[in-house]
Amino acid sequence: MYQKMKNYYSPLFLKVIICTLFLLSVSACKSYNDSKLSTNTLRVGVALYTQDDTFIASIVQNLEKLARENENDTKNLKINLTIMDGRSNQTTQMDQIDQLIRRDYDILCVNIVDRTAASVLIDKAKESNIPVIFFNRQPVAEDMERWENIYYVGSKGEEGGVLQGQIVLNAWLNNKSLYDKNNDNIIQYVMLEGEPGHQDALLRTEYSVKTLTDNDIAVEKLSSDSANWSRSQAATKTSEWINEFGKQIEVVFANNDDMALGAIDAFTEAQLDIPLIVGVDAIEPALDAIKSGTLYGTVKNDAVGISNNMMELILILYNGDDPKDKMQIDDEHYLWLPYEIITR
Repeated sequence: MYQKMKNYYSPLFLKVIICTLFLLSVSACKSYNDSKLSTNTLRVGVALYTQDDTFIASIVQNLEKLARENENDTKNLKINLTIMDGRSNQTTQMDQIDQLIRRDYDILCVNIVDRTAASVLIDKAKESNIPVIFFNRQPVAEDMERWENIYYVGSKGEEGGVLQGQIVLNAWLNNKSLYDKNNDNIIQYVMLEGEPGHQDALLRTEYSVKTLTDNDIAVEKLSSDSANWSRSQAATKTSEWINEFGKQIEVVFANNDDMALGAIDAFTEAQLDIPLIVGVDAIEPALDAIKSGTLYGTVKNDAVGISNNMMELILILYNGDDPKDKMQIDDEHYLWLPYEIITR
């Protein structure tokens, strides 16, 4: 019995046991590590000029939806979106972007407060090798050339202005007797402008009127002023114009739908007939106003298309592919989306 026990615990047997336990432990560790590595995390910082903008909020909502959908479709990928509200202050937004860069986020999506301040942001991102996708608020062209990993997703402001002008032109030609209140064959209009210096505000303002004059329509500007994309500011400004011009106002151009809705609020409050009012964006409240007849028309700025293209670009960059091989990118940096006229 003693001899059997001695053979049982021979040095060779003990070595076999030790080796087996070692291999089992290595296998267990490998299995654990493989499990951890099987889920990759893509961290995207989204810096907004303000979360109070209805159109920007719709872009973010759809971007969050797309992140969840892509997580479900790609089982080993987790997409974390960190949303930052710049509160219309460039210093605040830059501080937020500095935080995202220090935390080594994979990609930055920036709806910049001040388009002329993009160069500093781009240089910081380039130094940290973090690609930047600007959206809706377009940096100046020179800054877009500072680095190859800079992109812009949005629509051309002049196109939105042209289509706004086209809406008014069609209405005027088809039913001038309804809109030419003083029968002078001249469109008397007011212009609600977006944020001063914003490229879309400048271009929509210019090209909406230019479309009319290019088609030999006589126009007279009664007044124009900035309402900073805000419904409440637009309502206040329109109320002032109503007090000054009253029924002389035949057309209201608004650089976005929120301001167009503010103009409707002012005419409703004054208990006056609502003139021909046009906006841009095609947000849900504006579409409801078109259905009810208070808003004549809008130009669809494709919020869903912007977020879809952003997410596609994010995934391409994260996978290390060249976006120019997989998307329609103009001039090395720009993904343009078309506008669309919407009326009843």
